[in-house]
This record gives sequence, C-alpha cells and structure tokens, in this order.
Amino acid sequence: MDCSPVAKVGILALALAGFSAGACAQAWPSKPLRATVAFTAGSATDIIARTLGERLNAQLGQPVVVENRPGASGTIGAAIVARAEPDGYTMLINSSSHTVAPSTFLKLPYDTARDLAGITPLANLPSVLVIAPSAGVRSVRDLVAAAKAKPGAMSFASGGVGSAAQLNAERFRMSAGFDALHVPFKGAPEALNEVMTGRVGFYFCPIVPALPLVRDGKLLAIAVGSAKRASALPDVPTTLEAGYADSDYNFWVGLFVPGKTPRAMVKRIYAETQKAMRSTEMSQRMRTLGAEPMPMTPEQFDAYVREEIALNAKLVKAAGIKPQ
Repeated sequence: MDCSPVAKVGILALALAGFSAGACAQAWPSKPLRATVAFTAGSATDIIARTLGERLNAQLGQPVVVENRPGASGTIGAAIVARAEPDGYTMLINSSSHTVAPSTFLKLPYDTARDLAGITPLANLPSVLVIAPSAGVRSVRDLVAAAKAKPGAMSFASGGVGSAAQLNAERFRMSAGFDALHVPFKGAPEALNEVMTGRVGFYFCPIVPALPLVRDGKLLAIAVGSAKRASALPDVPTTLEAGYADSDYNFWVGLFVPGKTPRAMVKRIYAETQKAMRSTEMSQRMRTLGAEPMPMTPEQFDAYVREEIALNAKLVKAAGIKPQ
C-alpha cells in the first residue's frame, strides 16, 4: 500500500469528505425546505406536492415552502432546481412531462437525466377524458365520430407542448384515426375552464383537478387514459375498453433534487418521503385524489426516467410534434 505523504493527504481528504457528507445528512434539516412545483396551483402536481409538504413538515419539524413555477411544460421549474445548490433543501415536483421535454425542446438549459436526480415517483395518476356536457357527446365513439365528421375542427387542451396530457391525446387520436388542433395552457385550471365553456373540445386531464368538476356535473367524463380503470371513477371505461388499441398513456408525478446532491442526502430524503407516503393520513389523502402508488428507489427511478426519455422520443416523432 502506498503510504507516501501525498497518498496520506488524499486518504485524509476522502475521509473528511465522507465525514462532512455524513454530518450534513445528520444535521438536515436545520432550515425550511423549498419545493418547486413545475405546474400551476390547483394542478394535480401541485395538490400532491402540498399534501406531501404538509406531511414532511410534521415529520421533520421544518416548513416545506411550496413555490409554483409553471410554464413551458414544466421546464421552467425544472431549470430552477437543476441550477440550485445541491444541499438537500431544494426539491422539484414534476410530472411525466419531465421525460418528454428532451424531445420537444430544441435546447434545454439543463440535462434531464444528469442535472436532476430522482428520489421516487409520488403517484401514478390516471388521466380522465373530459368534455363539456353541452357538447352533445356521451361516449368515446361519439367524440371520434364528431371529430371525423368535421376533419381538423376538433381541438384538445393540455398543460403545454409535450405534456402528458398532450401525449395521451396524441396516442388516442392516432389510434382513433382523426386530426385535432392542440391548444396548450399553463396548467389544468385554465384548460378545464376552456373545456367547460365548450371552446376546446376535449382534455385528457389528470384526475385530481378534474374530479370535483365531474362530480358537480360541470364536466362529463367519458373515458380514462390509463391501462386500467381509475379507482376514483370505477364506472368510467378506459379508451382501450372503448376499442382503441395503444391509446393509453402513463401519467405520474415524481420528486427530484439537483443532480449533484450527495447520495447520502438523496437516501435521507427518500427515506423521509417513503415514511410520509406510508402514513395513514397520506395514504387516505392519495386515495381520495384517485392516485395509485408507484414505489421505486432513487436508482430505479433514475433508470425509469432514462427509459421514458427514449420511449417518449419515439412517440413525439410519430405524433409529428415539432420541437420548440
């Protein structure tokens, strides 16, 4: 073994670095945490973020300050966290559009897989296909027939170019064989309002913000975009059940931190998040929201993100979505 002065200095430096990382992890958190939500207040991503924040606050004894930084399909919020200090005090709550952005933007100010490290998915959320009750459409087949009767006249909403809502709609319309105009919004509340008025034809909305409007009769739910029925809307069929193969899309919400966050800190945040997700209060709240569990370790989530980036690149190309 090399025990020269240079080697001893190197060994000491590594030991001090390990001690420093461990000490920081043990002291964490000593101040409020910031959770950047990549979508608008009231969106599915926001509601889940605030629910988790309340639970982490109770566990850690420090407030979790939720900041909404919507726009550009979640990339504005993602860029803020990618540039943040990797000290465990800044987190990102983003949706599955996180893995679409590399294909829909010509140049991002961050590398999706490198500059943001996954902690874990927080929920798998079925998207619900909603329309205005006044539209005169009562089923998926009615909607497809209406779209085909006036080629190019049908429109659909989303939370932005490359969002999960857009990709779910694109998979559905390609399977059904009709054209439709994409109308992007900053988030679910704005999109839902336009669909309720009938100014936009349909919307594959995350189930969380749509559910109260469906229950109040302000929107009509004619299908869900997931592979199986949603527990919150058990009587609503899937688009697959309606006869449209390969029309489903997986919408999830996940927790991330800056890419250079020490692995000891990543594991600590993961452990606290898992504890929060297993709590009775959180489990009940997630069931109320119609959210399904999607457990993954940080390593599994990082691998999943890389796989999703590749799969979504193929879907974006097939749908003819032009990078911005």
